[in-house]
Amino acid sequence: MPRHIPVKTSLQLAPHQVILKPLVTEKGVHRSTRDNAYAFEINVLATKEDVRRAVESLFDVKVIGVATQNRKGKPRRTRFRGGYTANWKKAVVSLHPEHRIDFF
Repeated sequence: MPRHIPVKTSLQLAPHQVILKPLVTEKGVHRSTRDNAYAFEINVLATKEDVRRAVESLFDVKVIGVATQNRKGKPRRTRFRGGYTANWKKAVVSLHPEHRIDFF
């Protein structure tokens, strides 16, 4: 059986289209103080290289690494109707020790 080969798209996303919002959670704040790593919700079409360029241009910092996750939607129910929340993509960006991002 053939392996999945990623398809390169010619679509170029602007930095403000790549990063949708920062994920400010307890775990994320702890990770930012301990590991200097920050979490963002990103566009599902964005690659690691897109995220690296977007964070460096928007926040004027030096990125060491990017880890991405595809998050599946959860089942939800409202009264008698069932459904799912939307699938989304998450990126955890590690920064150079000299750089910081202040969300607060």
